[in-house]
Amino acid sequence: MKVLVIYLSLLFAPGDSLLVMFWNLENFFDPADSLQCAADHEFSPEGERHWTRRRFYRKCELVSKAVLWLASRENRIPDIIAVAEIENRFVMRSILRLTALDKLDYGIVHYDSPDPRGIDVGLFYRKSTLRKLRSKPCHIPGVASRDILLAEFQLQSPPLSSRPSAASGEISLLVNHHPSKYGGASSAARREKAIDRLAELSDSLAAEGRRRIIAIGDMNDTPDNPVYLRLPMVNASLPLHRRGEGSIRFNGKWELIDLVFLSEDLANCPVEVVRIPFLLTKDTVHSGVKPLRTYSGPRYSGGVSDHLPVLVKIP
Repeated sequence: MKVLVIYLSLLFAPGDSLLVMFWNLENFFDPADSLQCAADHEFSPEGERHWTRRRFYRKCELVSKAVLWLASRENRIPDIIAVAEIENRFVMRSILRLTALDKLDYGIVHYDSPDPRGIDVGLFYRKSTLRKLRSKPCHIPGVASRDILLAEFQLQSPPLSSRPSAASGEISLLVNHHPSKYGGASSAARREKAIDRLAELSDSLAAEGRRRIIAIGDMNDTPDNPVYLRLPMVNASLPLHRRGEGSIRFNGKWELIDLVFLSEDLANCPVEVVRIPFLLTKDTVHSGVKPLRTYSGPRYSGGVSDHLPVLVKIP
């Protein structure tokens, strides 16, 4: 009974802000080998990683635990959880149905993308506070990579809120996972095409009268790259970068590549990298801590990702 009360309090907790979370879940494949690509075989029981159902279920549970940890801190669950590096809709359904999140009111938005590794972006949204208006995958011309996911919602005041929420009206979300840095100069060109596509989508939304736009995701580059000046949005991650904060740790240094860009109407919304204690482990080579990954090289480590989540609060 106590657990049920906690779930219900998280589900119906009043809030005067919208919580938008993004998390790259690093190679979150289902255990079945569809034989469609090398990565899918690698992450299967017979593959190099020995990716079993038990390990898959554990990762689902850890994702759920992280969401509930954040909900406990904020006294309410995130309204949107955007994710990257998930193999398919089955993975997203499993995160909900096989964990405590099944008791909550999340819906799913997901489309298969043309990425050669077989990974996509997607999002969960809270159906009691958001009504989905439309969604679609937006291809990046000339690049075989993850599509940019466009999802638009109508925001409602939480049903038990004591006063009308300021976070009302429509909101447009663009979820990104841009090409990686593998390949040197050619990879930079692919990321530039992704930025140009993102700029085009942002401009189109603005031309349609959309004033509340969030572009979020793993951009595979730090926010001080001049290429981001092409975006008609506020670079909300740049202050975090200047303070030395990061979402991944490379050679003992934190780097911020999971970024947030906001339209002018949302320019003052706070953004943070969320450090969840059980998602961190001691860095035995360098000082400090680092994200606890599912695998460290070929060795199973039992964590979730080499990325930490980022969170935006829309007041």
